[in-house]
Amino acid sequence: MIIAGGNGFLGQHLQQHFRGLGYEVVILSRSTKPRPGHVHWDAQTLGSWTAELEGADVLVNMAGRTVDCRYTAANHHQIMVSRLDSTRLLGRAVAACQQPPKVWLNSSTATIYADTPGTQPANTEANGVIGEGFSVEAARAWEAAFTEAQRPATRQVALRTSIVLGTDGGAFPVMARLARLGLCSPQGNGRQWISWLHITDFCRAVEFLINTSTASGAFNVCAPNPLPNREFNQQLRERLRPWLVLPQPRWLLEIGAFVLRTETELILKSRKVYPQRLLDLGFEFRYAHCADALDDLLAAK
Repeated sequence: MIIAGGNGFLGQHLQQHFRGLGYEVVILSRSTKPRPGHVHWDAQTLGSWTAELEGADVLVNMAGRTVDCRYTAANHHQIMVSRLDSTRLLGRAVAACQQPPKVWLNSSTATIYADTPGTQPANTEANGVIGEGFSVEAARAWEAAFTEAQRPATRQVALRTSIVLGTDGGAFPVMARLARLGLCSPQGNGRQWISWLHITDFCRAVEFLINTSTASGAFNVCAPNPLPNREFNQQLRERLRPWLVLPQPRWLLEIGAFVLRTETELILKSRKVYPQRLLDLGFEFRYAHCADALDDLLAAK
């Protein structure tokens, strides 16, 4: 297995999961420091690292600058370039292989769908409404670059992943820390939906898609039970029991986002997504309900 950009939160968990299954895992990393199982790569230039793809069973591309930042022109450019250049370059490398990877899974995001308020149906792969705005534009361009890189000998899967909850990275440690300080009230009006996934089920879903020969195209990688922001924070509050609960109106979130150099869209956009294709293929979630996921994650801390 080759993981491009595999040093982040999700990539590290994939490494651990698949090494535990007996896979030989090679990480394509920007770091020039020699490390076992890591190969230096430049996400804009073909080089000696391309030899690692020859005969590989699986390629997973996790490369891409985080969107947890202010949407300035410079950050817009870096977010787009980091996704498109790496995907296109991997497409060129796969095309040059005599024995290309059997399956290539490329990161995408559930944020590709439109803001989905209230009782509107959840977005499935077949019926989901594609949104608008910068984050959606980045997601659409990312998937388009992946589609353009199609190779007949390599099955391709786009991972439209929701927020992934784990104790050692991603958003959840920050959420839990703020909740302990009393910031576990509804954010904004609290009616926006949260689509989420336990880190264990993320790794299991990737494994499932690798091993399911009929799986190709875009997949929503999220738990089947999204919930409103108000309910999510209520569940955190019940488990962490802060002595004081502070309100989080939109104007306060705007100030906090400015100070933390991020965007309120990450909190206030209503993401209501359903993993129809995974379920149709028979995938079974270990953590289908948020309460079970929170119980597991908070017990582990």
